[in-house]
Amino acid sequence: MPLTEEAKAALALRAGAPPLHTLPVAEARAASAAARAKPANPEPVARIEDLSIPGPAGGIPARLYSPRPDDPLPAIVYLHGGGWVLGDLDSHDPLCRALANRAEAAVVSVDYRLAPEHKYPAAAEDAYAAALWLAEHGADWGADWGIDPTRIALAGDSAGGNLAAVASLIARDRGAPPLRAQVLIYPVTNCDFDVESYRVNGDGSVGLSEEGMRWFWRCYTRTPAQAAEPYASPLRADTLLNLPPALVITAEYDPLRDEGEAYAARLERSGVQAVLIRYDGVIHGFVGQFAAFPEGRNAVGRIADFLGRTLS
Repeated sequence: MPLTEEAKAALALRAGAPPLHTLPVAEARAASAAARAKPANPEPVARIEDLSIPGPAGGIPARLYSPRPDDPLPAIVYLHGGGWVLGDLDSHDPLCRALANRAEAAVVSVDYRLAPEHKYPAAAEDAYAAALWLAEHGADWGADWGIDPTRIALAGDSAGGNLAAVASLIARDRGAPPLRAQVLIYPVTNCDFDVESYRVNGDGSVGLSEEGMRWFWRCYTRTPAQAAEPYASPLRADTLLNLPPALVITAEYDPLRDEGEAYAARLERSGVQAVLIRYDGVIHGFVGQFAAFPEGRNAVGRIADFLGRTLS
């Protein structure tokens, strides 16, 4: 279907701005932060608290959102998008607030180490460390923050979707922690640009471009061989058996569409419960901009429903 009016409006707002991949990293981060819409009245959540989670290279900044701090709630470890280079706790604050309230779950947003300062697999190891620590020590939070460490899901968008998929693989391979679900929102699953969605959507006219993704991959990995490893490109894993149920969301006008859908199909062939939802007429990033996209609001509701079923 044609681009929705909301997608056209979002693209018009970006018109004339230099592509982020053409800027020095510090300037790209500043430009990305400046372009974010800051809600005048953020959605209230009963309890929000910044914290630090022990990680392989020191403390990992994180933010807890709990809609009912006095109840033992399941936990969603959320990993933000931004090509492993951009994004932080504030960039995905509105989405984490909405997920906490609608899924009736504690959300732990993780500010993993960014590239190029911290190359692969730093971000993946931080994502995994956060989930493992929550499973092992979440009971210590239980009395004060209402977390049930036996009910944990991983979720993320774009590069964060990649990290959610990869951390699920690592958890399976290392035998812990047990995960209930994974939510992959237009995830990066394969360093491969020879697919139809790149050919039709990769020129930058609908936002995310092939050149931008090539830059992100160069920032994140040291070599093409690294980019092909399963903990970078999970679609290339030898097997996807014994992974947690997955919800995969894609967008019609997104270079990442085909790799996300290929991952969902391979999960299903491996016997993993996998729900794929493609939203037509919209672009990469529409879920994070759910305030402006009806499809984004619908997706947040579908994510909450899926997590409600898998974490109950």
